[in-house]
Amino acid sequence: MINHRRVLAIAIPMILSGMTIPLAGMVDTAVMGHLDDARYLAAVALASSLFAFLFMVFNFLRMGVTGRAAQFSGAADDAALARLLLQGLVIAWVIGLALILLQTPLARAGLGLMGASPLVEPEAQRYFAIRIYGAPFLLGIYVLTGWFIGVQQPRRVLALLLLSNGLNALLDLLFVPLLGMRADGVALATVLAEVTAFSFGCWLLLRQRGMGARLWRIGRLFAPGEARQLLQLNRDLFLRTIALMIVFTFFTAQGARQGDLILAANAILLNMFVLAAYGLDGFAYAAEALVGHALGDRNAPALRRALRLTASWSLMQALLIAFVFIVIGGWWIDLLTSLGEIRELARDYLPWVIALPLVAFAAFWLDGVFVGATLSADMRNTMLLSTTLFFAAWWLLLPLGNHGLWLAMLLFFALRGVLLGFRLRRHYLQWRELA
Repeated sequence: MINHRRVLAIAIPMILSGMTIPLAGMVDTAVMGHLDDARYLAAVALASSLFAFLFMVFNFLRMGVTGRAAQFSGAADDAALARLLLQGLVIAWVIGLALILLQTPLARAGLGLMGASPLVEPEAQRYFAIRIYGAPFLLGIYVLTGWFIGVQQPRRVLALLLLSNGLNALLDLLFVPLLGMRADGVALATVLAEVTAFSFGCWLLLRQRGMGARLWRIGRLFAPGEARQLLQLNRDLFLRTIALMIVFTFFTAQGARQGDLILAANAILLNMFVLAAYGLDGFAYAAEALVGHALGDRNAPALRRALRLTASWSLMQALLIAFVFIVIGGWWIDLLTSLGEIRELARDYLPWVIALPLVAFAAFWLDGVFVGATLSADMRNTMLLSTTLFFAAWWLLLPLGNHGLWLAMLLFFALRGVLLGFRLRRHYLQWRELA
């Protein structure tokens, strides 16, 4: 039975899981920031940003697995669930090993594009050369996370990320302050945490009743037609992710063109929105799992409840986040910078960040609905159209300066919500006929 308790049982662990990610990054920054040379902090910041960009490209591994796992779970197709898990892990490891083999050109191109200085680049190279060996394990964690969400086991995701990010923080403190390592210590801590978390996730899977036997008897890795479907799904989600990254990269670059003060103010405000995104993502994950399960079960009443409850909770979450930003927005800005000019600028643009959750919640929620329904082509097409319209809006709003840039970002999220909403209405007319 889909009810408020079930929605919260999925959303809350996922929100908490997301919150562990920036905390781990803060520990990385803190241990580097207390060394006697700024180049170590700069090297880790630069190389870790490159990895964040690189691995975000492959987030389709998580999304593609979640929707299909939810539908197979709803249809009670255990064989398909086991096959999906192995398919995802094989693809993740093939990509991860390819990244290791291509590490030299990737490091040179990436650090070169990011403008690494001659002083910082050698340390960033050392970080990259170690961190890249965690790629197969991290991408494997994406697959495990997607599978656990799809089968509505969010507490296992929370356990996985608590272990990964908690161990990463502890090893940072061991390798850097105690053992005297530098950027290489932070990279090694991350890799060991990823290896441990992936192994723990596999152990959790094998503890499930009958899972080991189902994996052993899997036979063919792909049933007829599955390889093509999986390729199309991952292609669409990959293109969607690239378009989203282009928008945020362009936003940052345009802020930088307006000067260092604008760049710094925008960075602080984007940090606030990233935290908001973890909250909104929690109910998007609930929509992925519950909508996919209802479609797999061909249960129209359950689907209606899943849509209604996850939408209402997403809206309430957005209202809460906006209220919190109104109350503590100024304090948060002061916490992150002591520079008066940046504080003043950030306060000028704070209303845009307060408005963003109220406008963006629909796009987050509908992304969850469409992931659960595996409607990847709609996600791709609406994202590409919204991205095009974002650039058109930015160009028209150029005279407004940074306010125009923030308004274009607001319109980008609004357009995504509207376009996905129209597509949902069309699909819902078909879903009402489910047996």
